[in-house]
Amino acid sequence: MRRRRFLSLTASVSAGGAIVGTLLPTTFADDLADEEADTDGRRYLEWGLNALARAHHLSSMAGHLGASLIAGYYVMGQHPNLGPQVEEGIRDDLRRVMRGESVFGKRMSRKAKLTDAELFEPLPKQSADETLIDGIAEALEKSIDQPRQSGHNVIFASFAIRALKEHPEYATPAIIDGIRKLMTLFEGQTPGSGYYGKQKGRIHGHKIQLAENDNAPMYDDIPAMASAVLDEAIGQDPSVHRVGYGGLVHIINHAAAIADLDDCGYDELASRAVRSHRQHLRLWRSLPNVADEKGPLQVSNFTPNNPAYWTSGDVPYDRALLTHRVKTMFGFHELAEPVDYPDKEKAAYDTLRYLM
Repeated sequence: MRRRRFLSLTASVSAGGAIVGTLLPTTFADDLADEEADTDGRRYLEWGLNALARAHHLSSMAGHLGASLIAGYYVMGQHPNLGPQVEEGIRDDLRRVMRGESVFGKRMSRKAKLTDAELFEPLPKQSADETLIDGIAEALEKSIDQPRQSGHNVIFASFAIRALKEHPEYATPAIIDGIRKLMTLFEGQTPGSGYYGKQKGRIHGHKIQLAENDNAPMYDDIPAMASAVLDEAIGQDPSVHRVGYGGLVHIINHAAAIADLDDCGYDELASRAVRSHRQHLRLWRSLPNVADEKGPLQVSNFTPNNPAYWTSGDVPYDRALLTHRVKTMFGFHELAEPVDYPDKEKAAYDTLRYLM
């Protein structure tokens, strides 16, 4: 781990114990009821890993649920002075995810036998084995060289790897095997799709022929990728409405996941992922402005670290935000870490209100 934040956060939240059996709840319902006593968000980490390990029973996109809870845990560590209204807003989003209000759980997999809430329940108690964690990276490697579903293969794997590297007491065979199975669902999947207007409709990214001279920024390392993505955020124009490839939210979160992979020691894998990230960005930039058809972007008056964001009632409502709001708060902070340009970071953060 090369970031001071990793070390300080690990020290602050690991002191409570290292035996999985003492940390898992007696029942998920009992622990959920006692959520208010969870001052450091540790239970979100546990629930998130459980949900990632079970997501393959629903679909690859069901990984959103567990990843959002892990992000919630880390956001509280990144920003210990969020304030009660912001923290309560985040917790409310996560509660709604666990209650089944996300669009990415059972609603996408109507034949699934598991409910969204069941994803978070404890797995069988097993001895942890830290050496198994590399298996997630090995599974991710099979889909790393092309963008897959707006980068979600990298995003979900990175959340799992980071959480398990910092808390190896959770690296049980059941957790690792489940997340490996989730990674296999991304093999052969497309980069996602984009909306190219009424005449063309939605087109999957592997069918798009990108122009060689498309003016997309060049980058082949993490600092340059981070700088390019921040520039992209700063250059947003609310009158330009693009639809597809996960939007700029996923451009940010995909890049943050790559940076975390590198920090976790998978520098070769991260380097390969940077190249696929640039393809992701180029596909998003290829989308036309459909504001005449879809209307202008809905824009919040506040960024999500401001209490008014959660209390004003003016935030554009989108069910997908339940799993993306906290992930993007986390992802932006991770992405900005390698770039030593405070003014650029602040300018880019101010434009998050265009996304959330």
